[in-house]
Amino acid sequence: MMKVLFYGYGNPGRRDDGLGIAFIERLEEYVREQNIPNIDFDTNYQLNIEDAETISHYDRVIFCDATTEPVDDLCITRVTPSEARIEFTMHAVSPAFVLALCQSIYRKSPDTWLLHLKGYDWSFREGMTSNAEKNLRKAIDLFLPYLHQLTKATPLFLASAGCTH
Repeated sequence: MMKVLFYGYGNPGRRDDGLGIAFIERLEEYVREQNIPNIDFDTNYQLNIEDAETISHYDRVIFCDATTEPVDDLCITRVTPSEARIEFTMHAVSPAFVLALCQSIYRKSPDTWLLHLKGYDWSFREGMTSNAEKNLRKAIDLFLPYLHQLTKATPLFLASAGCTH
C-alpha cells in the first residue's frame, strides 16, 4: 500500500491565500473519521528546502496552494523536478524545487502533484471570499470519493482536472 502525503501551504491571514491549508484541514477530518490508512497531512505558510526530507518518506505527494493563475476554479498538475537559483535569503521554494532536492539528496522520487485552487483576494484579513469557498468545496467534492483509492499504485485519477492553461 502506498503512503500518501497531502501538503497544503499558504497564509490564512491573507484571505484566499489560506485555501491550501483549509483544504488539508477538511480532508484530514474526513480521513480520520473514515479511518483511511496511509494518508498523512502537513501544512505550512510556505514550502522550504527541509520539505525535501519530508516528502522522501512518501510514494505520492499532493501539494495544495491558492493560485492567481488563469484557471476556472481548480487545476491539478503533475510536478516535475526543477532546479531553482538559491539565494542566502531564500525562504520559500516551489514544489518542483522540493521534488528536485528530494531526488538529488535522498534518491527518492514520489509521484508528485499540485492542486491549484483559484483565489481572488490576498488582503490582510482572515476568512476566504465566497468564490474561493466554492472552489474549496469543489476540490473537496472531487477528492472525497477517491481517498480510499489514493494509496493504491494506480495513476492519479484527477490528472489535469480543470486545467485550462
